[in-house]
Amino acid sequence: MSTVAFIGLGAMGSRMAMNLHAAGHVLKVFNRNKEKTKSFADKGIQVCESPAAAAKGAEFVCSIVSDDVATREVMLGANGAVAAAAAGTIILDSSTNTPATAREVAFEARAKGVFYLDAPVSGSMAQAQARELVILVGGDQAAFDKAQPVLAAMGKMVRRIGDSGAGATLKLINNMISASLTVAIAEAAQVAEAANLDRDAALEVLGEGAAGSRLMKTKLPKIFKRDFSAQFQLELMEKDLRYFLALASELDRPVPIASLVRSQYQAAKRAQFGKLDSCAVFLQAAGEKPKA
Repeated sequence: MSTVAFIGLGAMGSRMAMNLHAAGHVLKVFNRNKEKTKSFADKGIQVCESPAAAAKGAEFVCSIVSDDVATREVMLGANGAVAAAAAGTIILDSSTNTPATAREVAFEARAKGVFYLDAPVSGSMAQAQARELVILVGGDQAAFDKAQPVLAAMGKMVRRIGDSGAGATLKLINNMISASLTVAIAEAAQVAEAANLDRDAALEVLGEGAAGSRLMKTKLPKIFKRDFSAQFQLELMEKDLRYFLALASELDRPVPIASLVRSQYQAAKRAQFGKLDSCAVFLQAAGEKPKA
């Protein structure tokens, strides 16, 4: 087994890191909020004071932080992982970043003999807990091959999509589609409720019919129950849509549906629903407030 540094112990990262520990890897962790490291310290896992301290002596560095800004800080900042990592270290970054940031960090890492793979994940907390994430990887083939035992401890499907930035690109496409479907589900929920349909029947038929999907089976029940506890925060989905629109602009491709969907998430975020689940976009469209 390998020595793995893990940076970012939020809702997803904490579960992914614990799965690495359970698989027998020697784990070192860093999180800006030290409270989130307590469960790791209680298991005897080394808690580090910086990304650099975590990266020193590690064969692999895993990271999952909020955005481009946070990624540049933990990777390229004064106490970042890239400068501290030894030549040959493989960095697996599961943050949802822009492809441009992924390529930037990969370039800086390569200058030190370090391999940086953008490795964002598809799935939410339940999939992270159950090691059922789909991991989309961009970067060096040999590093990808060497990282298989680490990746396999966190996900059920691991695919190399292409060179640096390819994983990040496909993740933004994935989240654009997910966000668009969630907005459609929110609109459908409004009409179903207004028509006084039997909700259980609607859930069963829509879940098994042509429109059926994991999102339909998870988000529609949450909306009907007014359960907006976060599986994936709305403000993070809004950020991913913003990144997708920037990418589409760079590629000179029209994306009118994504533009409209992002406007819905942007409005919901401004209405202070950002910390709720992504399906709380329903609240903005329906003009409701979450239950206390």
